[in-house]
Amino acid sequence: MWQLHQFPLCPFSRKVRLLLGEKGVGYELKRESPWVRSDEFVQLNPAAQTPVMVDRERNITLIDSLAICEYLEETVDKTALINGTATNRAETRRLVAWFDQLFFRDITAPLLHERMIKRIVHRTTPDARALREAMKAAVAHLDYVDYLLDHGTWIGGSTMTLADLAAAAQISVADYLGGIDWKNHEQTARWYRGFKSRPSFRPLLSERMEGIPPPSHYDNVDF
Repeated sequence: MWQLHQFPLCPFSRKVRLLLGEKGVGYELKRESPWVRSDEFVQLNPAAQTPVMVDRERNITLIDSLAICEYLEETVDKTALINGTATNRAETRRLVAWFDQLFFRDITAPLLHERMIKRIVHRTTPDARALREAMKAAVAHLDYVDYLLDHGTWIGGSTMTLADLAAAAQISVADYLGGIDWKNHEQTARWYRGFKSRPSFRPLLSERMEGIPPPSHYDNVDF
């Protein structure tokens, strides 16, 4: 069976978990704290970054969320999430990169640094200015998500794709850390409510990062 090395607020691990859930692939979780850099984990991935997925029986180790998702897309027939024409697939990959790179850089990463890393690793208080900047960026980014959803039922168009999973992973972590103001973003909120109701997403809602409670609305599907 697959073993997924991850921690609860890793958005890239969440993307992989959502894909595994949608495809019905069994796996077990292995909790890692990348900042600890345990010998076992560094041997798997010298960069000490999550996620890492391992099947010891088949001697397979997969590193990086996009590489893992592409591998599963190529090897598991159920629920294709990078599909359609070559143009459609290119657009899906563009949107995945947008969430994995830009949304993470501007919103998720600073929130994780201020609200998680500073608290757990450095034992210091967050920078209020940095938090305000991340929340300001979230407003602009969700405006773009609203625009995308004005033109389709899903982030990438008429069907669910890996872009939706990447978006849900990043937004859910930002929401857990109190970085999302849902006011004036009804299109995205409606899409996110639907996504939170999916069986693949429900396990994420019950998980908590020790000492970092989410807002009261976080696990409410009808927020």
